Amino acid sequence: MRVLVAGGAGYIGSHTCKALARAGHLPIVYDNLHTGHAWAVKWGPLVRGDINDPVALAAAIREHRPDSVINFAALAYVGESMTEPTRYYRTNVAGMITLIEVMRAHDVGSIVFSSSCATYGVPDRLPVVEGMCQRPINTYGRTKLMGEQILRDACAAHGLGAIALRYFNAGGADPEGELGEEHDPETHIIPLVLQAAHGIRPSISVFGTDYDTQDGTCVRDYVHVTDLAAAHVAALTHCQAGSYQAYNLGAGHGASIRELIERARALTGREIRTVEAPRRVGDPPVLVADVSLVRQALDWTPAHSAIDDIIRSTWTWMTESRGRAMQAKAR
Repeated sequence: MRVLVAGGAGYIGSHTCKALARAGHLPIVYDNLHTGHAWAVKWGPLVRGDINDPVALAAAIREHRPDSVINFAALAYVGESMTEPTRYYRTNVAGMITLIEVMRAHDVGSIVFSSSCATYGVPDRLPVVEGMCQRPINTYGRTKLMGEQILRDACAAHGLGAIALRYFNAGGADPEGELGEEHDPETHIIPLVLQAAHGIRPSISVFGTDYDTQDGTCVRDYVHVTDLAAAHVAALTHCQAGSYQAYNLGAGHGASIRELIERARALTGREIRTVEAPRRVGDPPVLVADVSLVRQALDWTPAHSAIDDIIRSTWTWMTESRGRAMQAKAR
């Protein structure tokens, strides 16, 4: 299968491209490199273009003739989405509309969409199941929910086949050291904790220590990026014409912020200084996914998502593999 991977030079997109190639598919990366990296495109061609440029997008599809599309192209900083909402609607919502219209014009009939647990907002109960009410509390979550709604309507109206994958907290790095997390600015908790261990930053802030959890800090569901990539490959083969489906992607269990930091200390052998800070508005005490539906539907299992595996692979990337990647980038 030839797959157009919009946003395929980014963190999850690049890991998915590797998984696609390993499964015998050809990933064609379409990316404006605003947050992605050219050095992370290793398993197929790179077409530099914006998701909102229908001319460039159509040219890429005509040249490479993909059988399907995976859409990772998005802006994804929650805080920024609240201060610059129109940028987020233009990229995440208008970009989805542009992509679907170009797909229809060139008879590309299926798409896998990178969605988010941010579409749920603060859940009424735990674990979070797919049928729960979606009430996003930030602009980023609202744009992802709109993307899902657009796909649902396109499936009903035009016979498109679509699967939306709602990630919980992505983490980790390629176990073979070819890829890893490289954001600027970095906002994800695991690389931030390990940057503190590495001496890149002086400390890590713990936002809220008085939650109704075992140790007073937030509990989150961390899923390894390699497992996320495998789910996208599986989803490609399960898209059915005229059908829209959505699945949670998580480990199915949680770890608290204190637990994560303690495991990072143990695994790295480094001291990690913490600074207690007030709660952030909108942070629920616990977010954990029910993944029984995706296990059954896609025959998918989060095989690499033990918290120690996520921390180890991220640490290896940060302290060893990243240097090799930067040398490749320089070339």
